[in-house]
Amino acid sequence: MQSFLTEHGIATSLTLGAVGLAGAFLLIRMVNSCSAGNDRMAEIAGAVQEGAKAYLHRQVLTISVIAVLLVIAIGYLRDTYTALGFVLGAVCSLAAGYIGMMIAVRANVRTAQAASESPHAALRVAFNGGAVTGLLVVGLGLLSVGLFYKIVLEYSGEVKIAINSLIGLALGSSLISVFARLGGGIYTKAADVGADLVGKIEQNLQEDDPRNPATIADNVGDNVGDCAGMAADVFETYAVSLIGAVLVAFLTTHGASEAALIYPFVICGVSIIGALLGIAFVNVVRISPTKALVGGVVISGIVSAALLKPVTDSMFPQAIAFSGTGKLVEASALFTCVLVGIVLTFATVMITNYYTSTAHRPVRRIAEACNTGHATNIIAGISTGHHATVLPVLCIAASIWMCYTQAGLYGIAIAVVSMLSLSGIIISLDAFGPITDNAGGIAVMSGLDPSVRKITDELDAVGNTMKAVTKGYAIASAGLAAMVLFGSYVEELKAHLGHDFVFDLMDPRVMIGLFIGGLLPFSFTAYAMDAVGSAAGAVVREVRRQIEAFPGILTGKDTPDYRQCVDIVTKAALRQMILPALLPLIFVVAVAIIPEHGPYFLGGLLVGTIVTGLFIGIAMTSSGGAWDNAKKYVEDGNHGGKGSPAHAASVTGDTVGDPYKDTAGPAVNPMIKVVNILAILLIPILFR
Repeated sequence: MQSFLTEHGIATSLTLGAVGLAGAFLLIRMVNSCSAGNDRMAEIAGAVQEGAKAYLHRQVLTISVIAVLLVIAIGYLRDTYTALGFVLGAVCSLAAGYIGMMIAVRANVRTAQAASESPHAALRVAFNGGAVTGLLVVGLGLLSVGLFYKIVLEYSGEVKIAINSLIGLALGSSLISVFARLGGGIYTKAADVGADLVGKIEQNLQEDDPRNPATIADNVGDNVGDCAGMAADVFETYAVSLIGAVLVAFLTTHGASEAALIYPFVICGVSIIGALLGIAFVNVVRISPTKALVGGVVISGIVSAALLKPVTDSMFPQAIAFSGTGKLVEASALFTCVLVGIVLTFATVMITNYYTSTAHRPVRRIAEACNTGHATNIIAGISTGHHATVLPVLCIAASIWMCYTQAGLYGIAIAVVSMLSLSGIIISLDAFGPITDNAGGIAVMSGLDPSVRKITDELDAVGNTMKAVTKGYAIASAGLAAMVLFGSYVEELKAHLGHDFVFDLMDPRVMIGLFIGGLLPFSFTAYAMDAVGSAAGAVVREVRRQIEAFPGILTGKDTPDYRQCVDIVTKAALRQMILPALLPLIFVVAVAIIPEHGPYFLGGLLVGTIVTGLFIGIAMTSSGGAWDNAKKYVEDGNHGGKGSPAHAASVTGDTVGDPYKDTAGPAVNPMIKVVNILAILLIPILFR
């Protein structure tokens, strides 16, 4: 058993990755086989599909110009294998987002139709549409990393070259993810905020009212931001975590343990089985949506842990040595690290659910604050986000300490891989949210019975919590992954320079780097928020112009010009995503090129970025999710319900929270990893 997994572990994992992709295509057939409703529903869904495809095509063209320049630079400064890895990572990241989004825009209209039959039918269609994205992420991530590693190893004959080429793949997926998250996030929140400010507050229109000119743009945005952007984000987190673990295994065992190199691939492959069973569980059970979705995660985690115990024992029959641990590490210690990653996933899900669900005190406290005005609602939402950082950070810290004492830096890497290996089921929850949101919009715009919208709204409230949960999960895993990447930076620096390298906090170079690194997430999120505010302002002006120029829009006599709003947010998103997306590259290169002292400044920058980025990401996503559900709690009839002063205040909180939770906050996640990966990539180029 041991020799089989050691010799064929990657091949076995790739087979399981293909099984995951097969599961995704089976779900695509299941979703497409469902009824798409009447002609009016098909017309609206077609407009959303057309807008989403047009935006992604233009985004790809914009990104390609920058990507080509980077490929040339990487090929010239590093090597061809690393440049090819960059291309593969970028293509797979885009593919995961594009395919996931295209099935989501087909699932939304089918979810609306299914909601006219039963809540459970709607849940199944929406979840299966989201599960396609989840399985695509893990399948493509495992296959791209594993196949590229084997191909480069075959052609080069050197493990070191193969692993270094994976750094290019990691950078390609991370950089594309930043663009996708920012561009999609600016698009969706500019349209959403613009539609809410004029439609709900000024004209007292309901959500997704077809008389609102920004409605189609809002629905398109849900797909390009929450589906395509999210899929690219988690693909890169998954791929980067796997690559980081392989790099750490090579550096800390000096290439002596083949089992340590292969083990991360095996974890990812085995966990796909758990994801498939979790997805099947959600489809079969007939319980409340929240319990069904969380139950799927629990099933996936338990099955993965049960399967990985004998696998770990068989792969490590003898203790192995990792540099920096001062002891031999046994299989039981590595399996403990696997369990830590799974438990941290559960903990993150429960903590984020507490702070963002309508069933718990934080969201209801924000809704209650709406009774006393807009300002008190904003204050309550910001404080909730700050409170929400405490438990996740303590859990992350405890996980780092526990894994480090078990197996050093490699133990932390295994916990990250274990955590991200559950992405197949976790991301299914995230994509579920925008599908149900769009389904509600289609139900309203196509004039379906109000009972249909009631069902989709109930699912959407669950989806909002699930989106917040998965963003919290992604940011928490990014914190652990960044720790691993920073450790890899230090180890790679030692290997490259040929001597020990210590970062001393009394060294002013390190402290200056810490301050600069701590600044980066603030500057990054500021530009992202500015972009949303500017684009949303343009949408507001356009919606006001149309309503003033054509008063018949409000009476139903005139038809709004939906395309104009779509065009405004498309151009704004593509134009304003570029500067913040390039900020991590600018900061890292500017610090790294300082003669003689670059490694010290850069090491401090990495730590500063990790620490402040983790707190900002958790606080923003938690605040935004809580504001959104506080609005839904008021709209359900609490504190005066729709049209009340409390409702107006809740809408303000929701619009402020939109760029928090769907643009700036989640984009911090890939930004942190871009900084760390680029630092590793630059070591042999700049440091002598």
